[in-house]
Amino acid sequence: MTNWRVGNAPCSWGSLEFDGLEGKAIGFGQMLDELAATGYTGTELGDWGYMPTDPAALQEELHRRGLTLLGAFVPVALKHPGAHADGEAKALRVAQLLAAVQLRSKSDTAPFLVLADDNGTEPMRTENAGRVQPEMGLSEAEWRVFARGAESIARAVKTRTGLPTVFHHHCAGYVETPDEIAQLLARTDPGLLGLVFDTGHYTYGSGEYDPQSATAGLERFAARTWYVHCKDCSGAVARQARARRWDYFAAVRQGVFCELGQGVVDFSEVLGRLEARGYGGWLLVEQDVLPGLGTPKASALRNREYLRSIGA
Repeated sequence: MTNWRVGNAPCSWGSLEFDGLEGKAIGFGQMLDELAATGYTGTELGDWGYMPTDPAALQEELHRRGLTLLGAFVPVALKHPGAHADGEAKALRVAQLLAAVQLRSKSDTAPFLVLADDNGTEPMRTENAGRVQPEMGLSEAEWRVFARGAESIARAVKTRTGLPTVFHHHCAGYVETPDEIAQLLARTDPGLLGLVFDTGHYTYGSGEYDPQSATAGLERFAARTWYVHCKDCSGAVARQARARRWDYFAAVRQGVFCELGQGVVDFSEVLGRLEARGYGGWLLVEQDVLPGLGTPKASALRNREYLRSIGA
């Protein structure tokens, strides 16, 4: 039986990477206190500047709560070649902080640079999240630019810091559907770029909204899955979003990413598939909520108790 290590992320407390959102996220100190109090032992960095960016200060905040730093999310508009250099600089800044914290903590967990598209910035993709059609995707030329940028950033991070990079498929970005994930992975070096498999984004992005979506995705992309985000997806909200043509943010506001066990993802099957292939990494719980909404601490506790109930 796998001894699962389980973390949670700042996005579960309303700290999201998107600009211009209404409401105020809970401060990092309260977030870390509540995360630790509800039974988690790892976390991600959150948006740059949300937590301390001095390695010593950040390590002290994590150490006194018994937490491990698992990674950090870095969005880059990879479709645009002019964004690659700035994206690489931002990724290296984040990766250097992660590496410095790992060195100070003497942790055996190498944190991930979690690379993603600049989700939520392209109107067509944002308006059609969860129901993307092939004609809404990248052209052949755009795919070459996108993949080259992702691989170049992953190479720079590995060369300069030694840390691994995983790509986060994500709704409202250009790598959302199963076939788009397959395209990116086929165009990038498997030694440089892995995948963080997100059960909720995969389910919503597949457009199927059924219990088999996530497990099918894990089977399809098992060889490139280096890290796992546990997120649920409400089938009822997803179908309502399709019928009413809600954009990504409206769907999130209405609870498309619900508490674990309340949506369609079969997490017992997910854990079983991961265990069968020998996955020994962390599980990171995410329940995306917009700033000021939801019940973060209570939800985090219920999510942790749910995972315990199925063996994690």
